[in-house]
Amino acid sequence: MTRVLVVEDDRELGELLVRAFGNAGYTTDLAGDGQAGLHRALTRGYDLLILDRGLPAIEGLDLLARLRRSGVQAPALMLTALGTVADRVAGLDGGAEDYVVKPFDLDELLARVRVLLRRPPAPAGHVIAVGTAEFDLITRTVHAEDGTATTLSGRESDLLRLFAEHPSRVFSRREITARVFPESGTDTLADTYVHYLRRKLGAAVVTTVRGTGYRLGRL
Repeated sequence: MTRVLVVEDDRELGELLVRAFGNAGYTTDLAGDGQAGLHRALTRGYDLLILDRGLPAIEGLDLLARLRRSGVQAPALMLTALGTVADRVAGLDGGAEDYVVKPFDLDELLARVRVLLRRPPAPAGHVIAVGTAEFDLITRTVHAEDGTATTLSGRESDLLRLFAEHPSRVFSRREITARVFPESGTDTLADTYVHYLRRKLGAAVVTTVRGTGYRLGRL
């Protein structure tokens, strides 16, 4: 049974989400503040976390950071009224796999949840090579040859994994969207996340093949 934790201080909204996820077949718990969410996530096993950002006791991004440091790797979706580009980037860079702004469409939210739950688990050999670096799929951390460690967001990790598992293949923007961002109606997310990877790991990590798409570069 798929288990979902919703951390939301708006009780009416939280109960609506619990009912919606229950109707979709998920076992769902509700926590009303960040401290309660932290306790539940650390003491019970969940397959997905739905987190507000403006939470009492522990703010949503701080909550997610504490959970990641404690080894909780369940995918997280930020569900919040903070919707500027800077807010979205902060949420994704802070470790969230997806970011949905309130008010939202419930059917779209459920679709995004299904996408996150379909993400492949890290394989038994969860460290793969990216050029001269090592990429840990569980911690989503790239360890460079010089000892530098860089942690990626969920979507950045998914994109780098796609390239790293097919190092000689060129992926079109449409292929990247279908594999990494299937809920998106536009191919521009491929360009955006290639930019994010280059910003974190260096411009050479992804090579642009003019007129075709992208492939793994080097570190």
